[in-house]
Amino acid sequence: GIRDEAMQEMVDKVRNEEKAEVVVVISHNGMDVDLKMASVVSGIDAIFGGHTHDGMPAPSIIKNRGGQTLVTNAGSNGKYLGVMDLDVRGGKVRDFRYRLLPVFSNLLPADAEMQAYIDNVRKPYLPQLTEKLATAGELLYRRGNFNGTFDQIICDAQRVVGDAQIALSPGFRWGTTVLPGQDITMEHVLDQTCTTYPETYVREMDGTEVKLILEDVLDNL
Repeated sequence: GIRDEAMQEMVDKVRNEEKAEVVVVISHNGMDVDLKMASVVSGIDAIFGGHTHDGMPAPSIIKNRGGQTLVTNAGSNGKYLGVMDLDVRGGKVRDFRYRLLPVFSNLLPADAEMQAYIDNVRKPYLPQLTEKLATAGELLYRRGNFNGTFDQIICDAQRVVGDAQIALSPGFRWGTTVLPGQDITMEHVLDQTCTTYPETYVREMDGTEVKLILEDVLDNL
């Protein structure tokens, strides 16, 4: 759950003891949790969040007992740069300006030294990475907290490999979208599945356990 009492204690400390004029939280809780945190903790001027990979074109302005908190998220994987300018006068944030700037990486020249390093690391694995496995019949993506077309492929594969009736996989914004008619390579599959917790398990559960798991997941969205 949200440890709002501990957060409130920390905010009060930096404001009262360290005399901070502005309090900005760098979060990896996810947008929805950040919104909740902002509503129950006062004294935070802005929360720059991550985890759920939301690209927010404008910050959410959340009212709380101490005033308001700006909550935003600049996507993931360097796709955007979130820029927030704060007008601070008399120890308080009086106004702000926020911009979500898209990063067109294909239009920017690569750092030669870093590109050479990446190419050298990838070179031994290129035959496996570029192996063509299939052709996409539709748009394949993982772009939401619930279900995308690539999520469905992953769950279907888990059911087949594990000989299971039900497959569960985390739904989040991840990986590279594959266009209809595009070759699906091994790199695409690895891109979608090489998360920080890629293990899969097969176990028996009764209906009550399945229901509790689903309710717990929904509670965390």
